[in-house]
Amino acid sequence: MSQYEVTFAGFGGQGVMVAGQLLSYTGIKQDKNVVWIPSYGPEMRGGTAYCTVVISDVRIGSPIISNPQGACVFNRPSFDKFSTKVKPGGLLLVNSSLIPATTDRTDITELLVPANAIAMEAGSVKAVNVVMLGAFVGATDVVDIKLVKAVLTEKLGHKKSMLDINLKVLDQSYKLAKQQLAQGQKV
Repeated sequence: MSQYEVTFAGFGGQGVMVAGQLLSYTGIKQDKNVVWIPSYGPEMRGGTAYCTVVISDVRIGSPIISNPQGACVFNRPSFDKFSTKVKPGGLLLVNSSLIPATTDRTDITELLVPANAIAMEAGSVKAVNVVMLGAFVGATDVVDIKLVKAVLTEKLGHKKSMLDINLKVLDQSYKLAKQQLAQGQKV
């Protein structure tokens, strides 16, 4: 990998920004060049929110990315907006708990992740962002999963019960993405 760009997008309050920050911190721990660019709609909670993360082995020329290699979409409006922008050969992760749709694109890899269901089953819908992050890392290996766990522990370790839930869903979604890619399927 020389450079990877990903957009995390959803409603404000779904932890979209935190997912991007956790990925960014992990990239920094791996001695990568990293840019994190947030974008909020008019309302923070309930409005649209997205962030783009660029992780690179080389100096990042421009942090502005119109067509990312990957997109993790948490809700239907984000699916509608970003599924068409993923570069050919790229990756689209869809929160299938909230998005009852798939694309017709055959030039990208699309993985369906029941993120809300996984998070609620683990004990907190607040972990939906970590579910999507785990699936993204599982699908791309753009950063080391062990370092993601270290960053999670560092940033969320003050809330032991939430940390346990987040570590559980991180592992679960990481494995789910690996399994889906191995089977070459939309699940």
